[in-house]
Amino acid sequence: MVNVAVMGAGSWGTTLAKVFADAGNAVTLWARRPELAEAISTTRENPDYLPGIELPAGISATTDPAEALSGAAIAVFAVPSQTMRDNLTAWAPLLPADATLLSISKGIESGTYMRMSEIIAELTGAGEERIAVLTGPNLAREVALEQPAATVIACADLNRAKLVQAACATGYLRPYTNTDVVGCEIGGACKNVIALACGMAAGLGLGENTQASLITRGLAEITRLGNELGADPRTFAGLAGMGDLVATCSSPLSRNRTFGAALGEGKSVEEAKKATRGQVAEGVISSQSISEMAQRHGVDMPITHTVYAVCHEGQSVPDSITNLMGRSKKSE
Repeated sequence: MVNVAVMGAGSWGTTLAKVFADAGNAVTLWARRPELAEAISTTRENPDYLPGIELPAGISATTDPAEALSGAAIAVFAVPSQTMRDNLTAWAPLLPADATLLSISKGIESGTYMRMSEIIAELTGAGEERIAVLTGPNLAREVALEQPAATVIACADLNRAKLVQAACATGYLRPYTNTDVVGCEIGGACKNVIALACGMAAGLGLGENTQASLITRGLAEITRLGNELGADPRTFAGLAGMGDLVATCSSPLSRNRTFGAALGEGKSVEEAKKATRGQVAEGVISSQSISEMAQRHGVDMPITHTVYAVCHEGQSVPDSITNLMGRSKKSE
């Protein structure tokens, strides 16, 4: 048993707090809002993000980051990618010296084009052997309902990845290890953008052929970017690549797919927020960072560029489909 701090009480952070507690660990869940921490403590439920899911007694909730991080062997960062830097700036002095720093956020920082593990390294001074990421086909509510699923723990230090693996293994979540941090993070960030495209197609009423084509060609462009950045191409055929992509592109539980479907139905970006409880899907923001990163590295990512054009340049969804289909013919 180890002490685990989960910094962020959204749906995925709360779900992983449950996973770590069910695996026999003592878990402290940090929430930004006092009323949410109080609700978790008194009702054993997160009413805002996981209503109806009973949380185990092994979870305690707090709004004090120092209390959450005190004595933690594993610190889990469960905040949106674009707020990771600000949060870590405040938390870095509170981190135990040898704690494993685990990111579960999927995105690329705007402006810097940094992955979450790179931000963690910059702000904490931790070496790559202490920084891990968790990713895979993990829709939060399904995992919280204890439906069987698998995930990936990636760390440059395989032994540390195995320690996290042991700490989050339950009868319903099977973790695998990987040392390809770059590939796992690129897969996790880019799949959100492809899921937006799949949602847009669904919103237009298009069928399974279109969905399958977007997923397959989406995986191809994700792999191209990953290869350029030094990832192991095999990663993209596994849980962190194809697995996460299929789940996020296919499920109505996916915020990115839901957001894209609203855009496909003709709603504006602001109107689409209502379909995701006022939250902007990660892929909307990441589409700009990833599109710009691809251009900087000379990587062809037509679906990503198209999603960016819809979300940030006002291009209509029907026009975006026409543009994709009208691209010059080439070998697969």
